[in-house]
Parts: sequence; C-alpha cells; structure tokens
Amino acid sequence: MGVDLRQVVAGILTITMFVMLGQMLHRDYFDAVQEKGQGDAHDIEFQGSKVAVEDGLVRAIQGNNNKGPWMEDSHDLKPCWSTSQSDEAVSSKGYVTFSLTNGPEYHVSQITDAVMVAKHLGATLVLPDIRGSKPGDEMNFEDIYDVDKLFKTLESVVKVVKKLPSHVSLRDIAIVKVPTRVAEDYIKEHIDPIFKSKGNIRVTTYFPSVNLRRSSQDAETDPVSCLAMFGSLELQSGVNDLVESMIQRLKTHSKKSGGRFIAIDLRVEILEKKNCHETGAMGSKTCYNAQEIALFLRKLGFDSDTTIYLTQPRWDSSLNILKDIFPKTFTKEAIMPSDKKSKYLELENSEYENVIDFYISSRSDVFVPAIPGLFYANTVGKRIALGKPQVFVPAEISGTSGLSTNYISPYISKKNHLAYSCFC
Repeated sequence: MGVDLRQVVAGILTITMFVMLGQMLHRDYFDAVQEKGQGDAHDIEFQGSKVAVEDGLVRAIQGNNNKGPWMEDSHDLKPCWSTSQSDEAVSSKGYVTFSLTNGPEYHVSQITDAVMVAKHLGATLVLPDIRGSKPGDEMNFEDIYDVDKLFKTLESVVKVVKKLPSHVSLRDIAIVKVPTRVAEDYIKEHIDPIFKSKGNIRVTTYFPSVNLRRSSQDAETDPVSCLAMFGSLELQSGVNDLVESMIQRLKTHSKKSGGRFIAIDLRVEILEKKNCHETGAMGSKTCYNAQEIALFLRKLGFDSDTTIYLTQPRWDSSLNILKDIFPKTFTKEAIMPSDKKSKYLELENSEYENVIDFYISSRSDVFVPAIPGLFYANTVGKRIALGKPQVFVPAEISGTSGLSTNYISPYISKKNHLAYSCFC
C-alpha cells in the first residue's frame, strides 16, 4: 500500500507540536497551568497576556468575543498632511515624463518621486504609461488606475496633462535617474540644472534600498510626497470591482472566523532563487516556504479552517503541504470569476495579476510576507493608511506556540514605517 508523503509530513508536524507543548508546560512557560484533558479549553496567563488553550493550540485572546490571533482594524490614524494655499499648481513650459514599471509596489514610489520632481521644478507632469517586466508589456494608465482621481488629487500641487504635446521631440528630453524618496534639496542640486538646460526631462527612479523605515530626516515629510504616495493611485472601477469580488469570495469561505482571511506573499519562483535562501545580518532566515509558513501560522493559533490567499500566480505542488494543513488555501485562479479570467489571467502580461495581489494583500485582515522586499514594505504602508495593522513577519518560533503580538511587523510595532510620517 502506497504512503502519501504529505500525510506523513503533516503527521510529524502535529506530533512535534504536541510534544513541544508538553515540554513548554514542564519548563513553566505559563503561569497557573492546570491539568486539562484533551479537547478541553481553558485560559492561562503568559507574560502578562491572557491566553486561551484549546485542543493543544495556544490562542491569544484579543477581546471578550474574539478568540484567536485575529485583531480588529484600527482607524485611529488620520492623514496629518495638508496642502496650503501656497501649494497651488504652478507650471513652467517644461515637462516631466515617466513610466510606472515592475508592479504596483514600485508604482507607489515612482508616482511619488515624479510628482515631487515636477512640483519642485515647477514643471508639468505627463500622465505615465505602465510597463511590465517583459519587452512589449505596455498598458495605458487608465487600464489599471483611475485617471480622474489622479487629476483631482494633484490639481492643487502640480499640473498634469494626458499626453506630451506634439511639438516636444523625444530627442529634447533628458533622462534623469533619481533615488527613491527624492528630497527637495536633491532636486535643486542635481535635477534643476539639467531641467533648465534641456527644458524637459524623463524621470526614472532607482532603489538604493527597498527599506521604507523612516529616519530622523523624515520627521517632517513633504506633504506633497504624502499626498502623492497615499492619495494619487486608486484602481479604476473595473479592476476595483474585480478585487472586491475576489475578497468577498474569500470572506464567504471564512464564515467561522467572521469573514476574516489571511493574504500571504509567497511566490515559488522567488523562493527558488539563490539569494532568497541567504540569511540576514543577524543570522535569521529571509524567506519561508509553504511548510514553514504553515507551521508558523499554526503556532500563532490559526486553526485549520482559516482561509488563506496566496500571491503565487498558479498552483504549485510545493504548496500542497500548506493546503493539507489549511484546506481553504487559494491562488487567484480559484477565486476569480470565470468570465474575468480571459482578460485578467490568460494574457502574457502579468500586470493585472500583480495589481490584484497587491490590493488583496493590502485589504486582507492579516498579511504575512514570506518574502522580503518592496512588495512587503509598500503593502504595509498601504495597510497603515487603511487602518489594518495586523502584519505578521514569519519566524522560527521556539516551542509549540507564540503570541501573535510578538510577531507584528517592526514597521508597525515600532511605528518606524515612512507612512507614520504621513498619518498621525
């Protein structure tokens, strides 16, 4: 009789968890522990927090009616930027052009840098096109984003036009590389002389770092930067309706958890790259595979009925172990309406898929980045703006369980994300 390897692995994980729980109790990890039979539920105190133990799983209690590692959204933060009367759009005869490239996690930074450059040069900003990672992957801005929203948001700070005037030759446009999070001083010193000489420039953003931690220099972030980063890009109605319909399908699968679901940025292609297996400066892992993520979530107290959305483009056999432990695990092709697949899934251009992943990850009840990078950083920024602070960063939890609050992203627990310079 054949043996299913996935069942063997799942069995080993389950046995290991129970054994380690016994060891934790023996070492007095918890206070006032009373002996309970299997299947019983009881509360204990752990490091000052009230914890529920049920069927061998440890769950943090977040409220009287909300058992488990789920947390409520927080809407305490409000935009703390404003554009004064002096911030009216003033434009010269020159133009600033640019493209949105490499996916929505880059678009957020690219639009911000282009608006900053145009504003401080007094130039007119040209609506960007959208370019994918492959040659020929080109789309119009309005294919994904709301044009009217962009114009309305930026009308007080920079003039925007849909097209470059015909009299402006591409040969007259100087290409200028700018570091992401470009500041006014840098623009004046390095870009303004080129603009005055050529009259028109094309901005391309490069990323010296994908870290979005704010520094002491970000204490008074330019309000124009905040406005562009968090107010200019919204999905056009067709794409937004699709994302909302997919979110609703995920919620439908999550009735036992009150409609809550987890989004995990886990892409097999990236996990297989060599640099993803390197450890960080402190010797910690930088990427986590499906099995490691499954064990991490179980140790946080998420039960097998939890609904999970993966950013993986299509199902891969390496994800089977995750689905064995969490049967309600889906990739986009499983929850996208069938009449939408020909437009959004079956094209070689993956921009639509990237956008769907980014916005579902931003709006999910919990986000878990299995991969570091700009997708993680800008998704957290978007979630801060939306009042969704529940972002768990994977780690190798010693023992059988861990309090979910111990694994909240440092961007949020330490409030050191750039977004906290814009929301207060």
